[in-house]
Amino acid sequence: MKGSLTLLSSPAARSTAVSFLRMDMKNMREYVGWLYYQYLLVTGIYVLEPWEQSIFNSILFTMVAMVIYTSYVFVPIHVQLALEFFSELVRGQPESTVALMN
Repeated sequence: MKGSLTLLSSPAARSTAVSFLRMDMKNMREYVGWLYYQYLLVTGIYVLEPWEQSIFNSILFTMVAMVIYTSYVFVPIHVQLALEFFSELVRGQPESTVALMN
């Protein structure tokens, strides 16, 4: 542990670590830019004006946010109801009360 601390305490090692970090951030920025460019090409909004792109992105973001929120709120309820329904099917139907009275 102490050897690794002294390794990074030298100015050359720190500058190398900082340059690697900058390269990683630059590569990540380029990768995110490439992903955004792919999004523009796939959706076909690269032909729109910038203000039209922002409106399209706002509507798309709003719709995705609503789908995520609705899924978060309502999917657990539907899963619970489905599990109750199928567990009753597996257990079988209860006997009729009329059959018990005879």
